Amino acid sequence: MFSGRLTHATIRILDWMTSRTLPPDTVPEHLRTGRRGEEDAYFYLRKLGYVMVARNFRSPNRRGEIDLIGWHQDILCFVEVKTRTTHDVKPAEAAVDRDKRRELVAVAREYLRHLPPACPWRLEVISVYYDQGSSQPQIELFRNVQL
Repeated sequence: MFSGRLTHATIRILDWMTSRTLPPDTVPEHLRTGRRGEEDAYFYLRKLGYVMVARNFRSPNRRGEIDLIGWHQDILCFVEVKTRTTHDVKPAEAAVDRDKRRELVAVAREYLRHLPPACPWRLEVISVYYDQGSSQPQIELFRNVQL
């Protein structure tokens, strides 16, 4: 548990040092927020006992990407992370509609081709909110998302 906190703190310090020493990042703000959400979701899942095995997995045969892949006990979890800076719009998890779920499942099946055929798996969604004035994100995990 301590090593996870240390790793997380080290990444934050390196990000801060990078922002002070390298030229300004030209990546749009919403993409930076999404990356930050994926990073916080990664550490959140590790605290819950997940063993993370991949980040930002893409298949050459399918469109789309799976943000995080990890084992939770004996089940392989494909995790879509949705990050928002406000609760004023529809819930973040609502952005994973039927078409998005189909796309995620197609990419997950590509990943599963390299594993034994009976490998148990599930789709999950994590909502990450960065509200104004809060130093810590609000994170909610939705397990066993209906396919």
